[in-house]
Amino acid sequence: MIQSIQQRGWSLCVALAICSAVGCAAFTNPVVNGIPVRILPEELLAESREGFVPLPLSLLRQAPPKQYILAPGDTLGIYIEGVLGDAETPPPVNIPDSSDIPPSIGYPFPVRQDRTISLPYVEPIKVAGLTIEEAEQTVVRAYLKEKIIRPEDRRILVTLMRPRHIRVMVIRDDSSSRQVMLRSQSLRGLGTTQTQIGGGQQNTGMVLELPAYENDVLNALTLSGGLPGLESTQEVIIQRGYWNQQNNPNGMQSCYPVEADLDNGPDGERRVIHIPMRIRGSEPINFTSQDIILQTGDIVIVRAQLPEFYYTGGLLPANEVAMANDYDLSVVEAVLKGQGPLVNGGLNSSNLSGNLVGPGLSNPSPSLLSVVRKTSQGGQIIIRVDLNEAMRDPRENILVQANDILILQETPEEAMTRYFTQTFQTNLFFRWLDRADAQGTGSLVAP
Repeated sequence: MIQSIQQRGWSLCVALAICSAVGCAAFTNPVVNGIPVRILPEELLAESREGFVPLPLSLLRQAPPKQYILAPGDTLGIYIEGVLGDAETPPPVNIPDSSDIPPSIGYPFPVRQDRTISLPYVEPIKVAGLTIEEAEQTVVRAYLKEKIIRPEDRRILVTLMRPRHIRVMVIRDDSSSRQVMLRSQSLRGLGTTQTQIGGGQQNTGMVLELPAYENDVLNALTLSGGLPGLESTQEVIIQRGYWNQQNNPNGMQSCYPVEADLDNGPDGERRVIHIPMRIRGSEPINFTSQDIILQTGDIVIVRAQLPEFYYTGGLLPANEVAMANDYDLSVVEAVLKGQGPLVNGGLNSSNLSGNLVGPGLSNPSPSLLSVVRKTSQGGQIIIRVDLNEAMRDPRENILVQANDILILQETPEEAMTRYFTQTFQTNLFFRWLDRADAQGTGSLVAP
C-alpha cells in the first residue's frame, strides 16, 4: 500500500514536470495575473450603451413666428396706382410654385442689404424689422409726404412675393441605402451629389435653400433624407460658415496654430455645435434654441458610425467579432458570440469525428477569461474574469468595449483535472454472492 502511494506521488510530480516543460498554458499563462473584477476601478469599466432616449424633435425646430418680420433677402410685391401701374390695367398677380407661400400682388422689389427698398419718386424706404402691414403703411406715408398721391384716391398694395432663403450645405454618409428625393421645381433643393466610398457606404452632399423661419436642423434633416439611423453616430454637427478670419487680407486662413480652438471663436462664439440625437434622461441639453437655427454658409454633417470590434483568442477561435452600437455586450455574451465553450464540459464544438458527446465523465469547462483593455492614457490593463462566477453574479459579468481582447484559458486546477482524466485510468474489481452461492466478477473502468 505504501509503495502504491509513493508511485502515485511520483506520477503526479512527473505530470507536473511534463506540463511545465511543454509550456502548458494553464501554468505559463502570460495574462493570468490580471486585476480581478471585484477590485477593478470604476473608470476602467466599459460605458453602457443603454439608457438613452431619443431627443425630442421639437428641440430641433424653431418656434413659428406670430408675424413675418422683413429682412434683407425678402422680395415684396408692390402696386401703386398711377406710379406702378394705372387704373385701366389690373395689377399683376403672382402664383408661387410652393403652396406654403400665398399669392402676391404687384411688381417685385427686393429688400436690399441696407435694409431698404427703392421705389420711384421717393427716397429709399427702410422696411427691415417691420411686418407686411407696417411696411405698407410706411410706403403710404412716404408717398403722402412727397404729395405724389392724394389721401382720398390712394391705392397702394404691399405683399410678400418671395421670402428670404438661407442657403446651407448638408453632408451625410450615415447610410448606404438612404434615398434623397428633391422636387425639381422646389426652391429648397438646389442640387445633390452622391459619391460611393469604401465599404459600400454612400456619401451624400447637397445644397438646400430653406425659407425664413424654416431654417433649422429638423427641416434640413427632413429634406436631406430623414433622421440619422442606427448606422450613424447619432449626432448632428453644425459648422458655422461665417467664421471670423483675422489677419488675412484674402479672407482665408491657410492654417491654424496648434493651440487654436476650432470649436469656439476668439469672441466666445461657438464655431462647431454638436447636437446628440439620443440623450440620457438625467443629462442636461448642451445646446440652445439659437444653436439649431441655421444661417447662410452653415454646414450640417451627419457621420457614419465606424464599425467596432473585439478580438478573441486562447481557447476561443481567433477572430474579429463585430459589436452592435445600440446595446450592451457582456463577457458571457461575448464568449457565446465568439463561438467559445461555455458550461459544455470542455467538449469541442466541432463534430467532425461524429461524436456529439464524448465518453467518460468529460472535462471541466474553461472558466479563466482575461480581458486585455486599452486605457485612455495609451496603456493597457488585464482584467481577470471568472466565467463561472460571471454567470451567477452580474457584477462579475462586466461589459465588453471596442478593441478589447478576450483570451479564454483553463485555470491550473481545470488543466490538471483534464490531464488526469485523459491520462490515468482506474480499474475497480468486485465480487458478489447470490443466494445460490454462485460467484461472479465485475469490472469498472473510470473514466
